[in-house]
Amino acid sequence: MHHDRGMKKWRAFASMPEQYIGLQEVINKQLEVPKPLLTEEQMEQMNFTLIEALHTNKQVYLTYYKRSQCITETGFIQFVDSLGDLFIFIDDVFELKNKMRLSELIDVRLA
Repeated sequence: MHHDRGMKKWRAFASMPEQYIGLQEVINKQLEVPKPLLTEEQMEQMNFTLIEALHTNKQVYLTYYKRSQCITETGFIQFVDSLGDLFIFIDDVFELKNKMRLSELIDVRLA
């Protein structure tokens, strides 16, 4: 097996860790947004879309709220528990199972 020992990937602005951390905090703060409030109708529609995607095995665009940011990913729904505020999503990139709360969801669309 071949290992790259001592090879560090160069990162711009990361020469001084304190400066980098400060810069990262500024960037993260700029990306922060308040959690969008959804109507009952929007939540119901998302639930229908999740269940449809689950039964038809269609790919979805999933937007959720985490750490003051809106994140969108694509993947497949594996499990939905509306009463338990839970669903399982398998993302396209890493094919990882993500257990998520329905209450974190902002938007679901069939791809």
